[in-house]
Amino acid sequence: MSPGDPQTTDFGFEQIRKQDKAGRVRAVFDSVASRYDLMNDLMSAGAHRLWKQFALSLTGLRPGARVLDVAGGTGDIAVGLARQVGRSGLVMLADINAAMLQAGRDRLIDAGLVGNVCCVQADAERLPFADGSFDCVTIAFGLRNVTDKARALASMRRVLKAGGQLLVLEFSKPATPSLRTLYDAYSLRVLPLMGRLVAGDAASYRYLAESIRRHPDQETLLAMLRAAGLEQCRYHNLMGGIVAVHRGYQPG
Repeated sequence: MSPGDPQTTDFGFEQIRKQDKAGRVRAVFDSVASRYDLMNDLMSAGAHRLWKQFALSLTGLRPGARVLDVAGGTGDIAVGLARQVGRSGLVMLADINAAMLQAGRDRLIDAGLVGNVCCVQADAERLPFADGSFDCVTIAFGLRNVTDKARALASMRRVLKAGGQLLVLEFSKPATPSLRTLYDAYSLRVLPLMGRLVAGDAASYRYLAESIRRHPDQETLLAMLRAAGLEQCRYHNLMGGIVAVHRGYQPG
């Protein structure tokens, strides 16, 4: 299998058949779900909480709004969204992985958020919602695990109301060569070791580190948002480009 084969896609640094990726990714998240939040804190020294708060600060949501969090996993973004839209609004937490979705549901219940949040197992590429259903769609650290990113972006754009915003928080490409070198050494060597010691699963965290390298850089992803039909697209680099928030709006 080669990178140029239209029937294959990346799974970390490995090339696999497109039809196999969803199952392989599902197995990774089945394995890491119970320790996912702990590992996020350890791997980022807690910085992921600040990145997510920054993304939440860009939503512009008001009480009563309807919002979809795609690949919402353990629910930390959904908790923030639910507080923004209030009890008169609605947050739909979607994830393709049942184990991650259960962790997210538990977190929402523990936070007392049971009246304005719904959970649904759904594929980002085939969202089961009507056109124009949401004022905002978010996806945090999930796009790089999707088999067909362009299809997922088009699906998320489709369910946005006119003038609604898509926010994509994802690892990206460090802006300077020196930072890139340090980050590569950390993520490709240290993260699998931490995964083995803390979660008992080096292979899954090796995939997660490798998947970052295969994810489109800032300008490429920006072009993909535009190709999906979004307008006023732009991005914000965080931590020197290690992470970026991309955003665009549904025409209307």
